[in-house]
Amino acid sequence: MNIDRDSFINASKELLKIVLTLCIGVLGSILFIYLNLPIPWLLGAICATSFAVRYDTLPLKSPKIFSSPARVIIGVTIGSAFSPEIFNYLNVYFFSLLLVIPFTIITILLGMFYYYKILHFEKKTAFFCSIPGGLIELVILGEQIKADTRKITLVQSSRLLFIVLSLPFIVHYIFNVDVSGNQVITETLSQIDLKQLFYLVCIGTIGAIIGKKLNLFAAFLMGPMFLSIFAFSIGFVDSRPPDELLKLVQVIFGTIIGFTFKGIKLDIVIKTLLSTFGHFIILACITTTFTLIVSYFFDFPILSILLAFAPGGQADINLIAIIVGANVPYIAVHHIVRLFLVMNLSNIFAKRLE
Repeated sequence: MNIDRDSFINASKELLKIVLTLCIGVLGSILFIYLNLPIPWLLGAICATSFAVRYDTLPLKSPKIFSSPARVIIGVTIGSAFSPEIFNYLNVYFFSLLLVIPFTIITILLGMFYYYKILHFEKKTAFFCSIPGGLIELVILGEQIKADTRKITLVQSSRLLFIVLSLPFIVHYIFNVDVSGNQVITETLSQIDLKQLFYLVCIGTIGAIIGKKLNLFAAFLMGPMFLSIFAFSIGFVDSRPPDELLKLVQVIFGTIIGFTFKGIKLDIVIKTLLSTFGHFIILACITTTFTLIVSYFFDFPILSILLAFAPGGQADINLIAIIVGANVPYIAVHHIVRLFLVMNLSNIFAKRLE
């Protein structure tokens, strides 16, 4: 009995730490809304958490436990953007998708050159630092071939931080898309039909189970997304996840990203950010080049093209796409292809480097 009671008390304390962390993220979001800054629920949570984790006396804990449910919600939301009309654009999608192959290869080669030749990283570590996406999978593969996983985690987290922080400002100030304030992304919880909400919960849950059983990359995102695409395409369901849930998802991902640098000395964080900034500039140049090439050949919104080729995480970029009202199906398909390429190339080269 005492063991059960102690376990309950410890679990309650850990949960309170997570709740406190999320509250700090929400406070950061509210500050960003007040300052009228882009994508406040995501960026405000990142900034507030990044600042708070510097203080070891605060009883904080990363809300990673909510990462999988949050990915399920994003997966279902991505799927909700698909409709039969998407087939009218398959020719544009196909030729644009072909460019993902050279984009991925060039990104890895130039990143490898930067980390190996300029920053003098060990070859295996340089390779995994250069790959755009799949942080968890890259760390696992890097660990298997005895690469420096600490460097890989820091560098990949820094890349993600630069991309997630910069994209909303580019969207807001260059493309003049209003992504500031407390705007409603989808219908609110009070407006959604309970039957539809039940269907969405079932789609997300079943999709996650199938994705895990099939051992898909990013299973909790991909499984619900594929099942959601099918359900929305046949008209089985027509409501997207409620707005409140999507805002909570942004806070969860914001606090997780902000938590990345907890426990790491400030000088190491600054050094990593400065060294990774060079790679970020390379990525920005490659992304801009491919965005301009695609926009030149195809009459397609340049904002959607930019987000499709942005070298961020599948969940993060698609979340931004949903918030800014970009062409989510186009963007999602590109990131699925890039993730597939990245994971397969990682496996091939990991074996050769080992």
